[in-house]
Amino acid sequence: MSPTIERIASDERLPTEVDVVVIGAGIVGSAAAYFLAKRGHSVALLEKGVVGAEQSSRNWGWCRQQNRDARELPLAMRAMELWERFNGEIGRDIGFRRTGLVYASNDADQIAQWEKWRGTARQFGIDTRMLSGAEASAMTSGTGRSWLGGVHSVSDGKAEPALAAPVLAHGARLNGATIHQDCAARGLDVTNGAVTGVITEKGSIRTRSVILSGGAWASAFCRRHGLRFPQASARQSILRTEIAPQLLDALYTPDCALTRRLDGSYTIAISGKATLDLTPQGLRYARDFMPMFVRRLKALEFGIGPSFFKGPEALMGSWAFDKETPFERVRVLDPAPSRSAIALTMARARALYPALKDVGIRESWSGYVDSTPDAVPVISPVAGLKGFVLAAGCSGHGFGLGPGIGHLAADLAVNDTPIVDPYPFRHSRLIDGSRGEIGEF
Repeated sequence: MSPTIERIASDERLPTEVDVVVIGAGIVGSAAAYFLAKRGHSVALLEKGVVGAEQSSRNWGWCRQQNRDARELPLAMRAMELWERFNGEIGRDIGFRRTGLVYASNDADQIAQWEKWRGTARQFGIDTRMLSGAEASAMTSGTGRSWLGGVHSVSDGKAEPALAAPVLAHGARLNGATIHQDCAARGLDVTNGAVTGVITEKGSIRTRSVILSGGAWASAFCRRHGLRFPQASARQSILRTEIAPQLLDALYTPDCALTRRLDGSYTIAISGKATLDLTPQGLRYARDFMPMFVRRLKALEFGIGPSFFKGPEALMGSWAFDKETPFERVRVLDPAPSRSAIALTMARARALYPALKDVGIRESWSGYVDSTPDAVPVISPVAGLKGFVLAAGCSGHGFGLGPGIGHLAADLAVNDTPIVDPYPFRHSRLIDGSRGEIGEF
């Protein structure tokens, strides 16, 4: 089932021409539309289904700098600043709080990795501190556990997945953008290697600039236009409890991770536990992802399911723009959660926190975490198609980084000064072999 999410209205009329069309209204696309509209650009935000209904509302809600790949840290730092501004600028609570994030573990190797990351943190001035076993146990007193050690990322926090994308889309509309749900982008009008418009199921929009923030669907859209974007999606199951006693606002342990929501419920998940379905797209890019799969083999399960035949990684072929496309056939990507994974997650949470013993499950869901081969997003123009900016492959980091990714994509789309150096996020690294090591996930 889909998680509960704030719903917003669509604009009735599709504009005939705008400065920028944003395809995909998750956290990244909604943020990009917001920042563009704030600068006075005309913007149409397109969503094949419902604003924020896919991975942007199916995550933990963490907004963190802790344990980021060094390439992402400048963007993560700016994203945290942007999160803090939204409530005042838009006039709506987006749920962002700098609560701090607590990590606790009895795995010596994991603690050593956290300790090693402190060198990266010091380079960027990140406020984080290692916890002794006694300190970690004291900070998680409700668990009754003794820990070997941990980390407290003091200035990190959380936001509300049910609100973030819809509130940002609302903010974009307040600044003049139009929002079009149930309006799939079927493809691009291209003239002499440059974007001249977007073809939607409801008509065409003239534009010279497009941002594709389509999440797990981005690779298929690119492929239709002859653009190679290696992308793989892992399926994860998550639950939300009924209102529960006050525990920590955000806690990671190897057993499970918990995040307190605004209403007092908890989002609970098992970090890294995911299913990688065998799909035509997965086979196409298997060589690109092999180093990542080998590195994370213990955390992944492999399976064959409906995604082989339906969804963003299915065998699609080359569809016509004047007929129904694969995007219209799946308005919201809503895979069924694994019953066994949900049962295991709740069992682990109750074992970790006895106070959750009698707390029920309000809802559970599954979602697709779309990744690149090096687990770092692509936020970049794409060679061979002028006016096209790709912002996808967030690799499980998209929610917290979302405002920063959207801002950078907006900068690139209208040739403004980038909020951070865009070089680490260039699309070409995935094509020319210059991507470097696998990042954090």
